[in-house]
Amino acid sequence: MSTDDQYGGGEVGGTGQTRTRFPEPSDPYAPPRRTPRGLITVVGVVVLLIAAIAFANQSRTPESPPTADKPPTTTNPTAATGVAPVDGKSVGVPKGFAQTEQGAQSAAANYAVALGSDGMFKKNTRHTLVDGIYTPDAAARLRGPQDEAYSAAFLAKLGLDANGNPPQGSTFVTRAVPVGTRTDSYAPTNAKVSVWYTGLIGMSGAKSTDPVRTTWKTWTFELLWTGEDWKVLSDTQQEGPAPVPGDAVASPSEDISKAVKEFGGFTYAR
Repeated sequence: MSTDDQYGGGEVGGTGQTRTRFPEPSDPYAPPRRTPRGLITVVGVVVLLIAAIAFANQSRTPESPPTADKPPTTTNPTAATGVAPVDGKSVGVPKGFAQTEQGAQSAAANYAVALGSDGMFKKNTRHTLVDGIYTPDAAARLRGPQDEAYSAAFLAKLGLDANGNPPQGSTFVTRAVPVGTRTDSYAPTNAKVSVWYTGLIGMSGAKSTDPVRTTWKTWTFELLWTGEDWKVLSDTQQEGPAPVPGDAVASPSEDISKAVKEFGGFTYAR
């Protein structure tokens, strides 16, 4: 748009306005424009003010001590959220959970870990685990059906002998790893808690026909406060929710066997 268009057109003086022609930026003969002295003063003040603020902040900020002088961070990687973990154990399972909603969640998560371990595939340790986790009535009711379920035929399908032992040179892998817990209902003397977990199950070995695989399930526990602790009245499982499988390449069986021996499973969750 021309200057004429901007001001309505017409000859100079025709509208009582004066047009001023500024030289084009590419004009090598154009005289340099003069910067107003007031603008220079304002810019200078702003620059000095910014510099002063930066210097003041720097002088007030203490220097961080060298990394070598900082005390080491002490953390407990298995501590529960909110309260300290329980101190007691029975048959390798934490005990003495708090009579709170979080205590019920902790009990359910730890019971899932214990019931998903390889101890359940050996009769003697299975009875010990069940007696320590379930109420006396529930344990007595479950013992027979569980012995039938963990039959020699079932164990053979997993590559185990009748006593639940893997073949020489192979490693039987079974772990339940809680991902999260959910309180479905809670009262001071009873609770219903669901544990979402991923599991590892299978035989690792050169001759294995049942390679280690992952599962995703939800384990729901009906809990009763008895004997100063939470005990299981009953429990059910259902599949999922399962995420989309990742694109990680499966490791060879010897790497899985080595990892299972090197990385101990957790005995305290939540």
